[in-house]
Amino acid sequence: MKKHLFTLLLIAGALVSLSATAQTNEKPFVIPELREWTGAEGTFTPSESMRIVYPAKEEGLKKIAHQFAKDYRAMFNAEPEVATGKARKGDIVLAIKKDKKLNKEGYNIKIGDKIEITAPACEGIMWGTRTVLQIAEQNKGQSLPKGIIRDYPDYELRGFMLDCGRKYIPMHFLRDYVKFMSYYKMNTLQIHLNDNGFKQFFEHDWNKTPAAFRLESDYFPGLAARDGHYTKKEFVELQLLADSLGVEIIPEIDAPAHSLAFSHYRPEIGSAEYGMDHLDLFKQETYNFLDSLYDEYLGGENPIFMGKRVHIGTDEYSNRKKDVVEKFRSFTDHYIKLVESYGKQACMWGALTHAKGETPVKSENVLMNAWYNGYADPTEMIKQGYDLISIPDGYLYIVPAAGYYYDFLNCKFLYEKWTPAQIGNQKFEERHPQIKGGMFAVWNDHAGNGISIKDIHYRVYPAMQTLSVKMWTGEKPQIAYEEFDKARLALSDAPGVKIAGRFKGAERDILKFNTLEPETITDIEEIGFAYTVSFDITAAAEEAGTELFRSRDAVFYLNDPVTGMMGFARDGYLNSFNFRLMPGEKANIAISGDQHSTSLFVNGKLVEKMNRQTRYFNKDGKDKMYYVRTLTFPLAKAGKFKSKITNFKVVNYCK
Repeated sequence: MKKHLFTLLLIAGALVSLSATAQTNEKPFVIPELREWTGAEGTFTPSESMRIVYPAKEEGLKKIAHQFAKDYRAMFNAEPEVATGKARKGDIVLAIKKDKKLNKEGYNIKIGDKIEITAPACEGIMWGTRTVLQIAEQNKGQSLPKGIIRDYPDYELRGFMLDCGRKYIPMHFLRDYVKFMSYYKMNTLQIHLNDNGFKQFFEHDWNKTPAAFRLESDYFPGLAARDGHYTKKEFVELQLLADSLGVEIIPEIDAPAHSLAFSHYRPEIGSAEYGMDHLDLFKQETYNFLDSLYDEYLGGENPIFMGKRVHIGTDEYSNRKKDVVEKFRSFTDHYIKLVESYGKQACMWGALTHAKGETPVKSENVLMNAWYNGYADPTEMIKQGYDLISIPDGYLYIVPAAGYYYDFLNCKFLYEKWTPAQIGNQKFEERHPQIKGGMFAVWNDHAGNGISIKDIHYRVYPAMQTLSVKMWTGEKPQIAYEEFDKARLALSDAPGVKIAGRFKGAERDILKFNTLEPETITDIEEIGFAYTVSFDITAAAEEAGTELFRSRDAVFYLNDPVTGMMGFARDGYLNSFNFRLMPGEKANIAISGDQHSTSLFVNGKLVEKMNRQTRYFNKDGKDKMYYVRTLTFPLAKAGKFKSKITNFKVVNYCK
């Protein structure tokens, strides 16, 4: 009997030991990193009958459920049904549930035989759906490891600012960016609607210096830029899209500096003393003009600026004279109160240390971009009562190909060292109540430098992923940067979005045609950096402007419309190679492109490498601008060429 009892005890002990060593699921990789994870055993694998279920009376959840289903379909070519009522095994459930320890953006996910996403508010539910999509994207069959997630942000404002004034950014790009930001739980897009180039690149003549205001105006016909602007209707539609994805649009009208677009339109309001990019603060006409402009976008029952915040600019005005400083402070106070009179919160660039004076400027409920401590000392601004957005230029400014600030942000440093509590050389406590969050920025200072929207995205993509972590998870990510930097490449730009033609995986063929027929349509818009497009050609006599391929944003020419050479156009720039195919000529052609250059090879020999040029201005050549000639290669539709093209092949080298 004792022997049998001993045997039973041994078996029981073995079972306990086996149970103790059973593997629970490791925390899944998500951007931003999940705050809390409790692993269980097994996986949830979606079936063809998977539904997204929400309570019938929750209109807010209905919208999120349909958006979730749309995004799931775009990513995985599956058709989840949206339903109300009782959930069953294999469903994804969305539900509002009180949780005093979570803020409005926090959420819980329980992954078992079904997936339950709960949160105190709709904002949290939206972010929970992004987490599910990211995990599913990385796993075969869109399976998810069973376990429990609890997630919440450190900072309520997590943003990005894009300068659309100096470079026209097409609306479709902004719409894609709203989706891109939402996928990484970045919730604020500040759109810088007006600005101007630097006059030293335009013969030191303000009248020749490009300037733009990018929004349609009925009050001031002709104010909107001729090289590209947004209609009121499409700007409203952008805000509606953003709102449906949990992203707030903050429109910015920058004045009284950076305002050459306004003085081009109304020369009498430009400053004769400080330059026409400064408005004259001592003329009533300046205020009449700007007051009317704000009324156009903020007045009426259905204002064009739909969100809760509007940015009034106030960046970098002269402080040489005391009376000018006091007038600038008065101007700032006036437009804070004007915006508030329309029921909006005013946002502004920090300038009140630079413009230190006696004229009071309202601070209560005013949100200030703290960008340079010499212009606005953050400690002093907090004492005065301002809430801050941490956007220190020395860490977070991208100015493409300018030779100053960053061309690409130092993501490793930011990931390991920075949080919104670090503003310039001042470090505040984490989650300081007056530091509402952070932003990073792209400034297109050098108007005319050849930079494309895809060049901008190539710079923003790693920064968006990195800063998503730092504005959500905060001080100490648990994943080492090297591991993060490798793992982040497994994630898409956003559901159904390939902004710059990025394909995941190692070197591989993307597209092949034994014979490329004219007007062939593909399901690939573009191939991004780095790539090689190659083909054999027997050339015919082609008309000027004959295209090889085009996309929404670019064209590659067999015979460009100006020089008759091979070349490409994008973003309003035409770049021509020093090579022309002659009728009857047979050749092997290869075009390679990366983030620095675009190269043409003929029969295996390099004909020309279009790298970054340095262009000099003015008699002594003191002023220089770098000119960029990159290309994400268009592949959406072949042209109406007469030449015979065979062995067409596109290879992607990006990982």
